Amino acid sequence: MNYRMNKRIAALVALSISLTGGSAYAADSAPQPVQATVISAPVALEQLQVTVNGTALTAAGFKQADAKEPMLPLRDVTEALGFTLTWNAENMSTDLVKDNLLVTVTTGEDRYAVNKMYKTLGTAPALVDSKLFVPASFASEVLHAAVKIEGSTISITQEEQRKTATTKGVITAVRDNDGHQSVQINGVGPDGLVLNVGKDTVIESTDGTAMVFSDLTIGTEIEAEHSLAMTMSLPPQTPTYKISVAYRPDAVDLIGTSGTIQDVRVSEDGMTSIVIKGTGLTEQSQSEVVLQLTDKTSLVNKEGETIEKSALVKGAKVIGFYNGVLTKSLPPIGKAWKVVLQAPAAE
Repeated sequence: MNYRMNKRIAALVALSISLTGGSAYAADSAPQPVQATVISAPVALEQLQVTVNGTALTAAGFKQADAKEPMLPLRDVTEALGFTLTWNAENMSTDLVKDNLLVTVTTGEDRYAVNKMYKTLGTAPALVDSKLFVPASFASEVLHAAVKIEGSTISITQEEQRKTATTKGVITAVRDNDGHQSVQINGVGPDGLVLNVGKDTVIESTDGTAMVFSDLTIGTEIEAEHSLAMTMSLPPQTPTYKISVAYRPDAVDLIGTSGTIQDVRVSEDGMTSIVIKGTGLTEQSQSEVVLQLTDKTSLVNKEGETIEKSALVKGAKVIGFYNGVLTKSLPPIGKAWKVVLQAPAAE
């Protein structure tokens, strides 16, 4: 029996055979993408009525005795909430799209991809009679809907009025991977916030001039209107409705370093330099760099407000932006275009 046939059989028995509680089946061969639990004696399943925003669905949910939580018919629930679904027969997964939210659900895998970040719920999706079911927590934890279980009824509600927040910041990374576009602000690695950009995201300057995603570059100061709902990842990710560009640098070759000020130096002619050690924003950026503060260097906080040079002290967390013109010394020396104070030095 070939691999694909094994995979399909495993998926089909994941609930239709394994809904009845007992010992788990473990294959002797290499681990399969879909794990099935085989039960010897059938048990009764409690059928549950499912309503979405007050409307009863034709398809029912169910709860298995001793199961962690009820299961919901994925397509029926998500389509009622306005999602578009695409079934991928090759790997037995479903892609769900609504606004800036992209979710992938794979049969038998407790690993839900939310805007390409994985989330576990403690219960895997299961295919029963050609219908994919997900745990009730999927509606609350992934779709951010309210779930209420009363007796044999599961009520799911999701407010149409979106709840948003506004965050200001400077762009530290721009990503376009297979059409999935995002920008990161106010940090690198696990720091800051990732703003996911979709086809409905409005990008414009503060004077209302329309812009496009390719206009967003490292060092650009923006104000983003985004969802209050965020992933639990580091950094968190959130759907973005509008990006207003407050300032865009003229230099297209801008690079930067995010880290902690190790030292502040003042030369004989009064030139102040800061030594930053941390993480480069790009492959061309330095992990440690000495940046000279000139009369053209912009000094701001995360909100884009001007700060005094005296705020840049040893131990302060900053992001320093500069171009690629650096000395060959170790660490290299360059002129700071902008320094963003992320957090003051700890007392």
